[in-house]
Amino acid sequence: MEGEHAATRLEMLAGSSLFGGLDRPAMTEILAAARERWVAGGDALFREGEPAERFCVVVEGRLKLTQVGLDGHEVILRFVGPGEAAAVLAIFEGTDYPLTAWAVGPASVLEWQREALQALLQRHPALAVNTVRLLSERLREVQERFRELATERVAQRIARALLRLVRQAGRKVKGGVLIDMSLSRQNLAELTGTTLFTVSRVLSEWESQGILESARERVTITNPHALVAIAEDLPGASGEEKGKGKR
Repeated sequence: MEGEHAATRLEMLAGSSLFGGLDRPAMTEILAAARERWVAGGDALFREGEPAERFCVVVEGRLKLTQVGLDGHEVILRFVGPGEAAAVLAIFEGTDYPLTAWAVGPASVLEWQREALQALLQRHPALAVNTVRLLSERLREVQERFRELATERVAQRIARALLRLVRQAGRKVKGGVLIDMSLSRQNLAELTGTTLFTVSRVLSEWESQGILESARERVTITNPHALVAIAEDLPGASGEEKGKGKR
């Protein structure tokens, strides 16, 4: 990578928490070891069960990380946007990808082969510390998702999923906060371990209450405080009645 293109990529990496604390020479070395790859929308960057040989950071676009459950249904674990990493487990020998990364629309990523990444981790302790921190955060996230599925009503799970997406891809617009990414009701069902019918019913109820507005694959949160109240199960919160089941 040369010139303005490399400078743009360096700026993007510098804004990522994974590369915090690294100086310009270190960042330049890390970027030089990467290969940029474009992925067409709907294509898989890597698939669950394949040998994990490459670590990547999203440059442009977004990835959808999914896993197939024991019942054969696909579950969305998270979305990964610019500056965020995927396939961190590739730093370990003999591991397989535990999930599939799908491009949500055209996407560009920077990839590092395992051997190159391991060498960089040895030369740059700050990168190694940041990588361990990222692994810890992802583990806590998975544990939290399991807790939600086991203990929370579906309305809470949907509210929490929407709030996570607001933090990740929220953009202030007239009348609220737009989740600035393609987000279908089926996506929300796969994110929260429920059905399309249930998600549609809950979102329709929230629309009638003025909590959000939804269009084709677009959701705008018009009353974030009400959504937080549902997510935290606060007294008087709207949403699914407490007597109803988790599904």
